[in-house]
Amino acid sequence: MNTVFADTIKKLRFGKGLSQRDLAERMYVTRSTVARWENGSRLPDAVMISRLAQCLGVDANALLSAAAMSDVAPNVIMVDDRKVILTGGLPVLEEAIPNATIVGFTRPAEAIEYAKANRIALAFLDIELGKTSGLDLCRELLDINPNTNVVFLTAYAEYSLDAWKTGASGFMVKPITIEGVREQLEHLRHTFSEGSVPE
Repeated sequence: MNTVFADTIKKLRFGKGLSQRDLAERMYVTRSTVARWENGSRLPDAVMISRLAQCLGVDANALLSAAAMSDVAPNVIMVDDRKVILTGGLPVLEEAIPNATIVGFTRPAEAIEYAKANRIALAFLDIELGKTSGLDLCRELLDINPNTNVVFLTAYAEYSLDAWKTGASGFMVKPITIEGVREQLEHLRHTFSEGSVPE
């Protein structure tokens, strides 16, 4: 079962204002076929994914990437050089993204090593990380995996313009809150299955 791909298709279809039947007609498949893709019980082949991408107006590579993702818990990291921020922030992330594996780092180099060994779905980065800039760390993480979502978390709102130039998904002014994290999840560049979010 691939809920990552299923969630991606549903989100894109809703964004286009299409019903399952509408998409099925454009794809020349049955509505039940689309329903199976969206409930995760079936995956289309590469040819159909290419056709889906055309119908939904997205890059086929994004859909292929979603199809390749497994349903293991997504990896979420938080990088801040102040331990007290991590101590307060990690429980917030755990509550906001209950199905994720969440790890904190005070040293950017350790975060990079972790990212090389694990597919990072979402990274919350401070911008001032001692001698290292969170903006540079963002670029390194995206070099490792272009599908990583990066949200900057900083006390300095004036950094926002520089932050957007890095390819990040979002920007939050500290302190981190559950509501703020949930809002960021709705605007990520790359969809991933984050588990059920409690109301």
